[in-house]
Amino acid sequence: MHYAPTSEPCPLPFNPFKACTVPRPIGWISTRSSAGIDNLAPYSQWQNLTFDPPMVMFAANQYSDGRRKHTVINAEQTGWFVWNMCTYDLRNAMNITAQEWPEGVDEFAQAGLTKAACIDALAPRVAESPAHFECRYLSTHRLRGNSGHGWVDVVYGEVVRIHVKDEVLTPQGKLDYAAIKPLARMGYYDYAAVSETFEMRIPQASGMAADGLEGKP
Repeated sequence: MHYAPTSEPCPLPFNPFKACTVPRPIGWISTRSSAGIDNLAPYSQWQNLTFDPPMVMFAANQYSDGRRKHTVINAEQTGWFVWNMCTYDLRNAMNITAQEWPEGVDEFAQAGLTKAACIDALAPRVAESPAHFECRYLSTHRLRGNSGHGWVDVVYGEVVRIHVKDEVLTPQGKLDYAAIKPLARMGYYDYAAVSETFEMRIPQASGMAADGLEGKP
C-alpha cells in the first residue's frame, strides 16, 4: 500500500500518518493569559530540540475556523510556557484538558488538578506531575495548511528551570520510568504507558559529543 497524501485519498479506513510516528511524547502545556487566566492543554506534537542550552518545541494546529490555540497566544503575549510530564495515573485529567474549552475557562479546575507555583514562569505547574520544564518563549514559526485546521503554529522555547520530584528518582539519580509510567500518544485514539526500558550504548563512544545530556563525561 502506498499513496500521495496531498493528492490521493487514503486507501485505509484510518489515516496511518500519526500512527507511524509513535510513540509521541505529550506536551502537557500550562500557560497564563495576559488577563491572568490559567490554561492547560496537551499537545502530542512535542519534542526536545537540543541540549546546550536545552530547547523544546510544540506544534499547535489552529481551529478549523482560523482561531489560534490559547496556549500559543498566551506564550507569545507573556513570554512563558510550562511543560508538565503526563503519566498513566494522570491520563483522565489530561483527557479532560484536551477538550476545546471556551476562552477564560481554567482547565486546572475542570480537571481537578492542583496548581504549584513556578520560580520564573508566570503559569503554574501541575502539582501532581512528577517533572516540569519552565520554558522561556523564543519564537513561533507558522506553517500553511491545506485547510483551516491544517495551519499550525510551531512554538520554540528555552528550558530555564527543570523540576523533578525526589520520590521518582532511583538511588542512582535516574528517573524511575517503571514507577512514573510516562504517557505517550500512539495513533488513532490509542495511548501507551512506558513501564519497561532497556539500556543500549553506542559502541566505542565517549565524551560530550556522544553522551550529550545522557551522562556526565
